[in-house]
Order: sequence, then structure tokens, then C-alpha cells
Amino acid sequence: MHHPSLLAKLSQHTAQVTVIGLGYVGLPLLVEVARAGFHVTGYDLIEERAAAVRAGRSYIKDVPDAALSELVAQGRVDATTDPQCLASADVVIICVPTPLNKSRSPDNSYIVAAAEALLPHMHPGMLIVLESTTFPGFTREVLLPRLSESGLKVGQDFFLSFSPERVDPGNERFQTKNTPKVVGGTTPACLTMIRALYSEVMDRLVPVSSTDAAEMVKLLENTFRAVNIGLVNEVAIMCEKLGLDTWEVIDAAATKPFGFMPFYPGPGLGGHCIPVDPLYLSWKLRTLKYEARFIDLADQINTGMPEVVVSRLQDALNDRSQAVRGSKLLVMGVAYKRDIDDVRESPALDVIELLWGKGATVEYHDPYVPAVRIGHHQLQSVPLNRLSDYDAVLILTDHTSIDYAALCQKAKLVLDTRNATRRVEKDKSCPVVRL
Repeated sequence: MHHPSLLAKLSQHTAQVTVIGLGYVGLPLLVEVARAGFHVTGYDLIEERAAAVRAGRSYIKDVPDAALSELVAQGRVDATTDPQCLASADVVIICVPTPLNKSRSPDNSYIVAAAEALLPHMHPGMLIVLESTTFPGFTREVLLPRLSESGLKVGQDFFLSFSPERVDPGNERFQTKNTPKVVGGTTPACLTMIRALYSEVMDRLVPVSSTDAAEMVKLLENTFRAVNIGLVNEVAIMCEKLGLDTWEVIDAAATKPFGFMPFYPGPGLGGHCIPVDPLYLSWKLRTLKYEARFIDLADQINTGMPEVVVSRLQDALNDRSQAVRGSKLLVMGVAYKRDIDDVRESPALDVIELLWGKGATVEYHDPYVPAVRIGHHQLQSVPLNRLSDYDAVLILTDHTSIDYAALCQKAKLVLDTRNATRRVEKDKSCPVVRL
């Protein structure tokens, strides 16, 4: 076994760890690795982030200030924008964003930039872990050749592994530490090293045979969600045509104790993972002359849901002899899911743009998002003291802190895309239209 010194450092917690990218994946991971007893440096290009970490101030909702400041006070955590910190690292964990570009194909430029920054500082006995979501084969076909330009040999001088992030923002039950961690190595020695690291940090590891398999695991998980959400979104469209209550049908089906798992419709998909990750897979398969039909169909249905919402609103206003043009509307919630402040890929933003396009005046209320930018417009969250001023209220995010009974009493019309009003006694004076 090469580099017993690295194995010893990992088991004795003396290995220096650097996390590249201090976003919603990198910061919680940095905290867990430091809690396990390692010294961890966060490296990020944004000085505000590095300064906040050094001051023990968290900007990620799932990381409490107290947890971070305690580790900073103990000297276990620091942060910098200086790539020189990579030179002293025994372990480098890459947690940078991997968005889709304008043509909806993978943009791996942030990973490549991280590799470029790392290359001059690579040394024997270094473990490099990629956590950013990417297509099957990326670690082996793109990252490995780039890092091999250091002249070091993989599996002997340095160790390259892939471990997909499984962060679910706002999840009270499963956080970084107690979510099983999938790990794959470029070589058997690389797998040994990543297991030696994460067995000290995480509750449970799930080793797989290769980095390609680990990359595919992540894409399968999110494709499973995207396809099932696409299915129930289509069921919602069907139920409306059949005059049925979608939520009643799903809730009754969910009582089956086997062979069924409930998913729920909504105004579209949001967040960084579920709208994006399956398209990594369909892009990769297109390069192999294969069409990933389930993924492409689910994407088509899910990205079309904001139009469905607007069309339902048009019908509901029409029934009251009103047009969308000239109407005054309130959107409840712009975060992509309940009880978080993340608006990335949020379908609420698309709904608002569509409504503007139809000539409506739109305001929003979101207790987690005080301000949001949509195109060239900067909007501020408005208070809920004038509900009767609006021609309709659209519930696009079902934050739990909202009093939906009071909302239904005061509003003229409610379009509920999240079944948030399910427990509210229906008052005939305020029609509630559900997706």
C-alpha cells in the first residue's frame, strides 16, 4: 500500500483538509470534517464568504453560527481566497457549482478551474475528492488526465475519488453526517483512502466499484425524483380534465402499504439538483447516440408547469369575469421549496415573469426571501396586511409559518399549487382552486 503516511494521518486526524467552494455543500461539509477532529481550511474565490467563515458567521441556514464559531475558536477552521493554502493540504475536497449552460448542457468550468488552481500545489500523498455533481465518466475522463499533468501517478502518488453530495436543504432529520455517503475511487487504493477519510466523519459509507458508478448513483437519485414529479404533474393535468381532485387521488393511493410512493405536483421544479442533474445524464447519453426519453419527457412536463399554473389562474379569474391583464396578484412564496431561502431555479420566478407578460401587476410575500431579482426587476417581499386588495393570491411555496386559514378568509380568490389549504375549512366567499 502506497503512502501509509496519508493513511496514518487520516486515522490520527492529523491530515490537513481543504474544502474548495464554501456554498451550501462545502460549508456544512467543512463543519462536519472539523467536528471529526481535522483541521479544515475553506478556499473560496468570494472574499465575503471567507471573511464570514473566519468570523464564525454562517450564511447557510443548515449551519448554525454557534457550530461554526466554536470550531473557529478552537482553531480547527479557517478560510481564505489564497490558493497557496492548497500546497499544505493532504486532502482536497472540491464542492463547486456545476450548472447547465444556455444550451442546457453541463458546465463543468468551475471544476476545471478548481483543478487548474490545484495543479501547481499537488504533492505526493494527496487525496482529492470531487463532490460536485457531474456526468458519469467525468472524474476518469476529464479530471484525472488534467491532474495527471502534475507528473504524479494516480493510486500511487495521489488518490482521486468521487463522492456525490446528498444535501437536502432544510431537512431536519437528515444532514451531512447521518446521510449515508456513497464513495468511489479511481483505483482500489483511491477507494481505500476516501474510506479512511469519511469513515472518521460520516455515520455510514456506501462504497461502489468506480467513480463512474458513484457519479451515476447521484444522477439516478435525482432522475428518480424528477421523473416521478413529472408523472404526478401530468396526473394533475389529467385530473383537472377529468374533474377530479389530484390530492385526494394521491393521498388515497398513498395508503397502499407496498408498491407505491407518493410524490406531489407543484408549479414546477426548483433547486440546483432536481431540475439540472437528470439533464447531465441525458446529455451524456446523447454523446453515445442514445435518447434518454423518460428524462426528456419529465423535463418537458416539469418545465411546462408554470404555464399550467398561469392557465389555471386565467380560467379561475375568467369564471369571475376578470382578465389577467390589469389584475393585481400576490404570489405566496418564491423559494423553490418550503422553509428555506433558496430561489435557484425556482418555478415561482417563471410564473411571475409569465404573469407580467400577460399584463398583471404582481407582488410577492416570502418570510425567507426579503428581496429577489427577476430579470431587470428588483422586488421586495410585501407584508400580508392588504390581502383583500388582490384579485387573486397564488400559493407557490407552502412555508409552514403562514396562517393559511386567515389567508383564505381575507383573499378574494386563492390558487393553491401545493395543497397548503388542505386543512382549511372551505369558505364559499373565497374560492380555492387547487392544482
